[in-house]
Amino acid sequence: MLKFTQRLDSTAEADFTLTLPFDQRIRGRLKVTLDNGMDAGLFLDRGPILRGGDCIATDNGETAQVIAASEAVSTVTSNDVLLLSRVCYHLGNRHTPIQIETGMVRYQHDHVLDDMVRGLGLEPVYELAPFEPEPGAYGEHHSDHAHGGHSHSHTHAH
Repeated sequence: MLKFTQRLDSTAEADFTLTLPFDQRIRGRLKVTLDNGMDAGLFLDRGPILRGGDCIATDNGETAQVIAASEAVSTVTSNDVLLLSRVCYHLGNRHTPIQIETGMVRYQHDHVLDDMVRGLGLEPVYELAPFEPEPGAYGEHHSDHAHGGHSHSHTHAH
């Protein structure tokens, strides 16, 4: 079994790919199955979330690129910035991880949250899509990753 112990800064071509949903990408210790069917284990430092596109390595230098799996999410879109901000506020007030992009917010599908969003005046759409929530103000220190086809950096003060 391969044991991935390191997070890599570079995104060089990887030996393997590993597709995981968000709930597994937040864990540092986990038994996984690589996309080619091989068993592997994650033995990573706790804290930073694995993002789609991140690379990890074994002590022997074998590498894997992480792919954010499509999962059940609710996506809300609107050109009304104030209304979308209210949705983000209320979701955040419930400590719900959310993915925020221009004109869009996404969260893991939940009927209760969907009803709340409808009550605020927007209609969530159920879909299967990769989920890449915001890291949080106190979480990750620096992460370069892609959202919806465009890359940008998040740098957070310590």
